Amino acid sequence: MVRSTEVVGHDGAVTTETVEMWFDPLCPWAWMTSRWLMEVEKVRDIEVTWSVMSLSVLNEGRDLPPDYREMLDRGWGPVRVVTAAALANGDEVKKPLYDAVGTRLHPGGRGKDAQDLHAVVVESLAGAGLPADLIDAYDNVPGDAVDTALRASHDRAISLVGEDVGTPVITVAGTSFFGPVVTPAPKGEAAGKLWDGCVLVASTPGFYELKRTRTQGPDFS
Repeated sequence: MVRSTEVVGHDGAVTTETVEMWFDPLCPWAWMTSRWLMEVEKVRDIEVTWSVMSLSVLNEGRDLPPDYREMLDRGWGPVRVVTAAALANGDEVKKPLYDAVGTRLHPGGRGKDAQDLHAVVVESLAGAGLPADLIDAYDNVPGDAVDTALRASHDRAISLVGEDVGTPVITVAGTSFFGPVVTPAPKGEAAGKLWDGCVLVASTPGFYELKRTRTQGPDFS
C-alpha cells in the first residue's frame, strides 16, 4: 500500500515526499510547527529540509509597537548565525543549531533580553558542535555575505507566499503557505492526520486560506 505522502514514479518506484520549512529561531509558532513536522516524519514518508526566513527582514521599515520593534532588532543575531553556520558548514547544520537555539528560547524561556539572547546563541553553537567563532556573524551588517544569503533565503519564501505572512512557511505537494499554526504540536498519528489535511488543501486548485483568531499561546509541553 502506498502511503499518502509517497510519490510513485512512472517506473513504479516509491520516493519520499520532500517538505521545506522556513523558520525564524525567535518565532514560537514556527517552533511549534517544526516540532509537529518532526512528529510527521515518524508516521508519514516525508523528509523535511530547513530554510531561514527573518521577521526582522520582513518588518523592515514598518511602523510597529516599540516592544515588538525591540524584539525584531534583537532578532537579527540568531538568524544571521544560523545562516553563517550553513554557509561555512553546509545546510545540514541548520536543523541541529535551530534545535539548540529554539530549545533554550521556547520551552527554556531564555532570551528575553539582548544579553541573554546572545548567550543562548553562544551556548547553542557549542551544543551543536559548531565553531565558536560563528558568533562573529551575530551583529547585523547590511550587505555582507551573511546578510545577502539571509535575504535571498527569506525572499525565496516570500516569493512563494506573498508579503502578508510571517513564520512559519512550509511547502507541501508543490504549494507553499503560511502555517499551520497549532498548539500544542500534535504527536503520533494525530500529527499524521493534520499532515494529510495539509496535503489535501495544498493539492486543491484555488485554495488559499483557513483562519480563526488564536485564543491560546504556544504550549511547549
